[in-house]
Amino acid sequence: MSYAGDLTPQEAWAKLEAGAVLVDVRTEGEWAHIGIPDTKSTENDPLFIQWTLAGGIPNPDFIDQLQQLAPEDAGVELVFICRSGARSIAAATAATQVGFTSYNVLEGFEGEPDRYGERTVNGWKNRGLPTNLGTA
Repeated sequence: MSYAGDLTPQEAWAKLEAGAVLVDVRTEGEWAHIGIPDTKSTENDPLFIQWTLAGGIPNPDFIDQLQQLAPEDAGVELVFICRSGARSIAAATAATQVGFTSYNVLEGFEGEPDRYGERTVNGWKNRGLPTNLGTA
């Protein structure tokens, strides 16, 4: 594994309560139409940095944006989340390569699709963790 590890949504929430920073790497459309994690009861606001841009094009400025927005405190851990846990693995790996301690949230924000294609099985939102509907 090329990053610090995988966390369940509940473990990720515990990390955030302990001072880690959530980095949501989904697209602007996902933030606006599906919702965002609500971390207002923790000490850190989430960061919203797209891993891919419209059309699935990789964000060439991802690392620069992360370095500009992430806290400069030594030892701050970053917890990456996407829709299902795939893009966040790539983002956590890239962040680790430039020196961040990075974790991936298993199941992502929406989780796996059920047999009807609806994302109701698991994930941050379906496990009842704090969520806001609307834009980042």
